[in-house]
Amino acid sequence: MSLSTLPSRRIGDFSITAISDGYLTASLDFLSGMDPADGRRMQEDAGIAEPSAVHINGYLVRGAGRTILIDAGAGGIRQWGGRLTTNLALAGVQPSDVDTILLTHAHPDHVGGLTKASGEKAFPSAELVLHQRELAFWRDDGNLSRVSERARGNFQIARQAFDGYRDSLRAFSDGEVFPGITAMPLPGHTAGHTGYRLDSGDRSLLVWGDIVHFPQIQIACPDVSISFDQDVHLAAETRSRLLDLVSAEKLLIAGMHLGELGFARIVRTGEHYRVAYEE
Repeated sequence: MSLSTLPSRRIGDFSITAISDGYLTASLDFLSGMDPADGRRMQEDAGIAEPSAVHINGYLVRGAGRTILIDAGAGGIRQWGGRLTTNLALAGVQPSDVDTILLTHAHPDHVGGLTKASGEKAFPSAELVLHQRELAFWRDDGNLSRVSERARGNFQIARQAFDGYRDSLRAFSDGEVFPGITAMPLPGHTAGHTGYRLDSGDRSLLVWGDIVHFPQIQIACPDVSISFDQDVHLAAETRSRLLDLVSAEKLLIAGMHLGELGFARIVRTGEHYRVAYEE
């Protein structure tokens, strides 16, 4: 990947660039309401060589005097990702240049890249900004006490990220987070899972976080959720509602688990949706 191939879009006064962190592997057995063999066949029919590979994106937003990173990848946690900083450099950005990190949510593949192994901030000049419901969920010891051993590790990683940024941490409720950037609650995946809509000039884009993990499967079959969703039924409802909205508006989307092209539109034909990546 070179500077000339980093997927970028201009949204009025903003430029937004997809920054790949690499991949994680998730079994198709994690999908609910679908036979894994059917999921594998859908992936292969779409030309995906590794059906269980899930791509990880972050998004660099520059404009209005800010250098914003939306999510920070996995940072190599659990051998996931770890390419974000290298690819940021291809966009001409060093970690110290980032002044704001907006989180869609605090799962490990979104916050793992926020801190170094020492617990220090990986982005020393950045304010960490997220929805207050998301922050409250991961800080709640009652929630921690009710989850599986593996999920306990997720709490530890989220809390380490929050601790690393405790002197530069801001939680918001709803509405405009920065001029031209509005939070959109997208419940189901996590308690405070949030998308960010950019509106500038006559252009708009929605960074929709983790609405899908396997785009070729879950956009065609919106009722298929994944075990990473805290509420699989609510996640499916949110996905269906959002697919209807973005296809009707022909809204450009960006998503943390879209492919390396980073940007797409959702095309609706009758009752069926498909993802159309933008070169």
